[in-house]
Amino acid sequence: MFISHEDPGSYDEAKMDKKWRRAMDLEIEAIEKNETWQLTTLPKGAKKIGVKWVFKTKLNENGEVDKCKARLVAKGYAQQQGIDYNEVFAPVTRWDTIRMVLALAAHKGWSVYQLDVKSAFLHGELKEDVYVQQPPGYIRKGEEEKVYKLKKALYGLKQAPCSWYSRIEAYFVKERFERCDYEHTLFVKTEEGGKRFLIVSLFVDDLIFTGNDACMFERFKSSMKIEFDMTDLGKMKYFLGVEILQNSEGIYLSQKKYARELLEKFGLQNANSVKNPIVPGFKLSEEGEGARTDATVYKQLIGSLMYITATRPDLMYVEQAYNVRFHFLRDLTKEEVMRLVHCGTNDQVADIMTKPLKLEVFLKLREELGVCEVPNLN
Repeated sequence: MFISHEDPGSYDEAKMDKKWRRAMDLEIEAIEKNETWQLTTLPKGAKKIGVKWVFKTKLNENGEVDKCKARLVAKGYAQQQGIDYNEVFAPVTRWDTIRMVLALAAHKGWSVYQLDVKSAFLHGELKEDVYVQQPPGYIRKGEEEKVYKLKKALYGLKQAPCSWYSRIEAYFVKERFERCDYEHTLFVKTEEGGKRFLIVSLFVDDLIFTGNDACMFERFKSSMKIEFDMTDLGKMKYFLGVEILQNSEGIYLSQKKYARELLEKFGLQNANSVKNPIVPGFKLSEEGEGARTDATVYKQLIGSLMYITATRPDLMYVEQAYNVRFHFLRDLTKEEVMRLVHCGTNDQVADIMTKPLKLEVFLKLREELGVCEVPNLN
């Protein structure tokens, strides 16, 4: 059962509830513990940036309340480039990379673990002079006119992601990790001439790691906890809206919770089910007798379905992605980097993503993709 949780829209609304007051207290404690700012007088000619509270009820993979999170966010839209910030780019890991790490772990029989950095952006060190107003509910008595000078980043600042990535990258370099040249959020550490190794994939404040040596795992976790305020989440089981089951048979990915939320969001809980997304001969037309669909809702639906293909590639019915990569494959073939092998019609797995199929063909190709039911996955 998935229950809707109405999060407070303002500080005035949140302060009436004990759990949200506690959440704000924890956020301020984290900021001050990390020495993120210092109270000072605003220098002449400088400007202060506003801040606001953002509230979010976080759910676990079963749709149950995990925690109530209050985040103090800077109003970064008021920043001026060259004055309040310069560099803003920070790499973000791709799902392809995460799937590759999970596939490697499944193939080798390794377990994958997860760490969460608490208030990650607060660890990013700032190079610019940035001043923010005192947060609502936490204004110092007798010093109401003062502001906070930031020593480290706050969420909402344009340079916050870049500052955090620079900080965590410096840590990995110090710990003798090597960064992948083609995926800057993937780090590898080897010992004993490559016999023992640790693989870490970073997605903002979430890290997953795997490898072939438990001692390296423990040293890595201990080192991270000294360097940052961390939460050890144990074996990876819920990541970016995807449920993960690890057992002796392998690693299974599912988006059951996400799919249910989509059905509720778009009012499709009672829609009729089908066994394949589209059948041969079915034609779509712009003309019809039904009411016109709201363009915004349609785009939201398509975007949501695109994300669910992270675990359900059998629902991907597109052609453009393959056309874009055709010339790339042709060049690799000419350079003899790869060799193309003839594949019979009945074994064209890509057909499931590019054309309508009969049910028996759809089910066969879906099985070959590795899509299956996992009865004991909550």
